[in-house]
Amino acid sequence: MKYLPILALTVAISACAAPSPGVSQVGTSQQPPKVVAQCIAQKWADKSQQQVVSQDTLANDMASNVYVPGQQPPDGAAAIVRPNYSGPGTWVGFHTAGSAGSDATGDIQACL
Repeated sequence: MKYLPILALTVAISACAAPSPGVSQVGTSQQPPKVVAQCIAQKWADKSQQQVVSQDTLANDMASNVYVPGQQPPDGAAAIVRPNYSGPGTWVGFHTAGSAGSDATGDIQACL
């Protein structure tokens, strides 16, 4: 019975880390997720001169959603930054929302 909390925690972490439907993979990086997310947010903010919303989805900046300028949570276009599923580093995907962020993947790739 004492293993039940560990199993529940493992399932919860796995569910948070898995990409949602509608997210396409952009690439991976050897950098930690926090560094990649900050790079993407800075690049988009500098380029657009607008505020960029970043939403932590796991504690300690281990996973984030970085929204394209002008987009808002929960359904806006965003870079999905997660720990790499198969080793160290970071996995990055992109959730599209209509035509928003059509050139965003190039900016994301520059941070990988």
